[in-house]
Amino acid sequence: MSETVQEAGQDEQSVAGGGAEQAADAGSGSKGEADLVREGDIAGDYLERLLDLLDYDGDIDLDVESGRAVVSVEGGKDLEKLVGSQGEVLEAMQELTRLAVQQETGVRSRLMLDIAGWRANRRDELTDLGRRTAEKVADNGKTQRLRPMTPFERKVVHDAVAAVSGVTSEGEGEPPNRRVVVYRVE
Repeated sequence: MSETVQEAGQDEQSVAGGGAEQAADAGSGSKGEADLVREGDIAGDYLERLLDLLDYDGDIDLDVESGRAVVSVEGGKDLEKLVGSQGEVLEAMQELTRLAVQQETGVRSRLMLDIAGWRANRRDELTDLGRRTAEKVADNGKTQRLRPMTPFERKVVHDAVAAVSGVTSEGEGEPPNRRVVVYRVE
């Protein structure tokens, strides 16, 4: 799959990358570390039962990062099936896991699920895309519009653009067609 970048008023051109993923939806208020650890434990138990039902091998790692529970499943050869070609199965798995946590806690979860390292690799790709796009805009001054992305993807790109001086970014459009626009600051 290829990311697309569009100069303002021009046709799209291909930029390396691809995939889809979601994460940054609104939770209800800030949670303490103990609450987030509990979310991770509930999610881990849910995923462990699911892996058992599917007869898939996988090791579950629980962590807390940036005010959210992070659950990673690593190991088994079948795990790629739980990611999908562009992360679409991973997105569905993440939403089901969030719902399982909500059912037990009564509170909407913002937990992040990664399977087989797909999300971590995707973050690296998007960081590189955001940096390269920002550097290009800083050099030539032409506004760039990236292809529509999920909230998680947009946040990673915005963070990468913010690290390059002389440029800024903002969101444009409505989901699912919301995209990042990068432009030079004069």
